This record gives sequence, structure tokens and C-alpha cells, in this order.
Amino acid sequence: MAAYDKRRAAAPAPVPVPAAGNGLGSEAEFLLRAGVTAMVREALLKVLEARPEEPVSFLADYFERLVLVSPAAAGEAAAELPGLPQRLARALWYVRLAHHSHRTAFDSNAGAAYEVLGAGGRRRAAGVDGRLYSELLRRICQHGAAPAEAAAALLRRVRCRDHEAVPFDVFRYGVLTCCVLLEFAAKADALFGVLGGGSGAADGRLCQAVLRALEEALRGGQGSLPGRYLEAGSKLGPDGLALAMDRALQERKLGTAMSREEFLRKATALFVAKVKPVE
Repeated sequence: MAAYDKRRAAAPAPVPVPAAGNGLGSEAEFLLRAGVTAMVREALLKVLEARPEEPVSFLADYFERLVLVSPAAAGEAAAELPGLPQRLARALWYVRLAHHSHRTAFDSNAGAAYEVLGAGGRRRAAGVDGRLYSELLRRICQHGAAPAEAAAALLRRVRCRDHEAVPFDVFRYGVLTCCVLLEFAAKADALFGVLGGGSGAADGRLCQAVLRALEEALRGGQGSLPGRYLEAGSKLGPDGLALAMDRALQERKLGTAMSREEFLRKATALFVAKVKPVE
């Protein structure tokens, strides 16, 4: 033990090796001067602001997009998506951060998307015009189970002319309506999965009975907010559905099969018909 202590005392002390090319005196100074501290602080603030359902996935996506907005990556994105403004991709990311039921976070993210999308450049004045607004809504509707016909019909109701300036309340209404359509379509798809037993077709009598019950539920929705209609559809009682389907099965008419695509198209058409057009 004594010999080990002597050898340890005689060994030269390790010489601190400075980081290559920076000469920083401490780890904290390195993080500060490299911008990492501010970057992490901003990321945490974004988590608190957006309140995403999966914070870890949110942070991973956030830092990935920080890399994507570098000059080199921006050039690659422009080559892959010709004519698409970088701020459009950023705005789309903002509106998909939080679920629309988290109203405070959703409104905050919609405001951030509005500011990003309306940022002026060298060749255009600041503000969101109808062209970018409509393009954003179209891209929102692409991510989900909503049929293309329903998405197109919805966009016709909430769109603005390309040259028009879009105020924030109209912008938020259009974004919210598209998000609710996607969730409505997902719920209708899950409902068809029950009717069809996991197959691609279901008894047409059952599908028509469910669609009629869904239409009655939507008809009873109060107000013109899209979320109200989604809530009305969610309150469709299982007893009422069971009774409607039982009556449909008791009919003597020979039932024909209905495909998943047809059911989704008819269900989402009921929702779109309830959406208040933008004036």
C-alpha cells in the first residue's frame, strides 16, 4: 500500500488539454459561447409554450428542424420542394405541435405560425395572404384519413382569395377546422373498423344507420365552432347506435356492402356541411 502511494505521488500530474481551436476556460463558458445554453433554454420555453402530448418527441423534432433551417439544408429543401417558402414548412410544424383541445397552447402555436407565415421578405410585404393561407390548410389536410373530396370541399368553405390579406381570427378558424376534420375522419375510420370487423367492407344497412345517427348528433350541435360538432359526434351514445343498428338489421331489405372509402366520404361530408363558410 505504501509503495502504491509513493508511485502515485511520483507520477506527474495530468496536463489539462484545452479544447481544440477554442481555448475556453470552462465547460459553462464553452456552452455559452457556442450558443448551446440559449438554444436549450429556448427549446424548454417552447415545450412549456406548446405543451405537446409527447415532450421528448417534440424536443427531438425541434432540434432536427434547427438543423434543417441551416443555409445548406435550406438549399436542399428548396431543391426538393421548388417554390415552397421555408416559412410555410415552419408554420406547418407549429400548428401540429399541440392538440386543438389544448386551447391555450393551440392558440399560441397558431399565433406563432401566423407570424412565421406572414414574415416579409425582400420581394413581398409582411402579412399572410390567401395564397399561403390556402396552401397551409391544404398541407394540414394531407396528414390524416380525411378523403380528398372532403378536404377540397372544406377548403372551399374556409379559403380566401389569393390576393386577400387574411386576419388572424380567420387564419385560426381555418387551421382549427382542418385539424378537427382530421380527427373527425379518424374517429369515423375507427367506427367503421368496428362495423366491418377489421375488413374493408361492412353491411350497408349498419353503415347507413350509423350515418343517420351521426347526422342527428351533428344536427344537435350548438354554435358554429368546429370543435362543437366533433364533441356532438363523440357524444353519440352506444345505446342509440345499438338501437339504430338493430332496427337496420330487422329490415327485410337485402343489405349491400359499403366500403371504408364510401363510409368515410359520407361521414366527413356530414361534418363539412356543418362548417360555417368564411365570408
